[in-house]
Amino acid sequence: MIIELDMYSSIRTRYLEGESIRSIARCLKISRPTVKKYCEGATHPEVRKTYQREPDIITHDINSFIVSCFNQDEVENLRKQKHTAKKIYDLLISEKHFVGSYSSIRRAVSKLKAERTVPPQSSVPLSYKPGEAVQIDWGEATVYLDGQKTKVHTFCGRLCYSCDIFVQAYKAANEESFLEAQQLMFDFFSGTPKRLIFDNAKVAVKEGFGLYAKPQDKYLSFSSHYAVSLDFCNPASGNEKSLVENLVGYSRRNFLVPVPRVVDMEELNLKLWNACISYRNNHKVEHRQNPVNVMYQEEAKWLNAIPKYRFDTSKTTVCKVDDFSTVRYEKNNYSVPTRYLRKDVTVKGYANSISIVHEGSVLVTYSRQYGSGKTQYRLEHYIDLLERKPRSLSNARPVIETLTKELLDWGNQLPGGNKEMVKLLRLCVDYGEARILAIKHLIPSQIVPTVDMVRTYLNEPVNSSVIYFRNEIDITRTDLKKYDEKYGVANQ
Repeated sequence: MIIELDMYSSIRTRYLEGESIRSIARCLKISRPTVKKYCEGATHPEVRKTYQREPDIITHDINSFIVSCFNQDEVENLRKQKHTAKKIYDLLISEKHFVGSYSSIRRAVSKLKAERTVPPQSSVPLSYKPGEAVQIDWGEATVYLDGQKTKVHTFCGRLCYSCDIFVQAYKAANEESFLEAQQLMFDFFSGTPKRLIFDNAKVAVKEGFGLYAKPQDKYLSFSSHYAVSLDFCNPASGNEKSLVENLVGYSRRNFLVPVPRVVDMEELNLKLWNACISYRNNHKVEHRQNPVNVMYQEEAKWLNAIPKYRFDTSKTTVCKVDDFSTVRYEKNNYSVPTRYLRKDVTVKGYANSISIVHEGSVLVTYSRQYGSGKTQYRLEHYIDLLERKPRSLSNARPVIETLTKELLDWGNQLPGGNKEMVKLLRLCVDYGEARILAIKHLIPSQIVPTVDMVRTYLNEPVNSSVIYFRNEIDITRTDLKKYDEKYGVANQ
């Protein structure tokens, strides 16, 4: 019987005053065994006996079956698809003809799982040899890119021995950027490590997790060329690459504050490159005996040499040039010269650029566009076509979207209409729009401009009136006697 504390107090008090167990039980209306249990203070009402009975039905065979379910979960390594106590109970009934209760299985599962679980706060200190490994990871940050607030992806790499760092930013964390970043990282470190430690991001892993992860085909080809082995961490296990996890936050707080305002990604990455060099030269990691630069110089000797052939990190595809003389790549279009209409070309997509190749020759290179529905034109690709079809000039997108409104408005003032305007566009292609606009500002406003006038400025004669000759000029003297003989006046 469980009694309250006031009842317990009365039992103890009456017994110490010499009252008998029978009298205490009669007065308090409880049983004599209950009084006997508490009268000498051998126990307390708030103390509960622990469950000591081990069910005979939980045999060694049952425990082995439960452990085998745990082992299967570890092999599959799927956080949301593991055996529950209820599932194990159902399997025991169907496969082992178990006749015991669910509660007994639940207690057995809980006990065995506790024996296998490492406390979450515990971590194993790691030590790396020089040149052994680099940890890599992605982060995110915000910058002002050409005046627009833009989210960028920061690639971070860290040598495990010296803690030297590498950070670069990209518009997307795609395969091209991933491979290009590692290639630049090897250049920055002046060598390659023996191992690359990374998580299970889709950009690197085709299927599986951790020890059983299978890398993407392109990444496997890349790692084979640079002779590095790939170690993938378990899901949600940042502690397995803690060096680079710390770098993601460190670089964001120290390299990107205040928020950078840059014209393009090249300017941003140059800033990050210089920040990494400054870190190498000036930083000392806490609890490390030597500065980063000293340890890096030691580690650099153990890094493998970079191969002579530079691996092509692009995502390559073959496209057919459409009727508008453009090719489509990743939901965006890029123009090529009209003479390649309906021909197959190779498009190489890099992290920040696009190269279009035909029969081994690069036709054009663009700054890569992300998003969808965008088209980049080059006026020089369409100028020959516009000379044949001048009437399309006023609505031609390659003209409207590549030239400034100032030049278009000035061109519309030319006498001769579209044909003269096309001639002006040809000069823009040959000499550049900036030079043509500079000539426009030289022509007096009261004069009606013409293309011939622009050509005059482009071919302006030298202003100097001094004419320079060579020091000696060869002059051939004429023999006049030949003329005397011809006209019969010789010897006169």
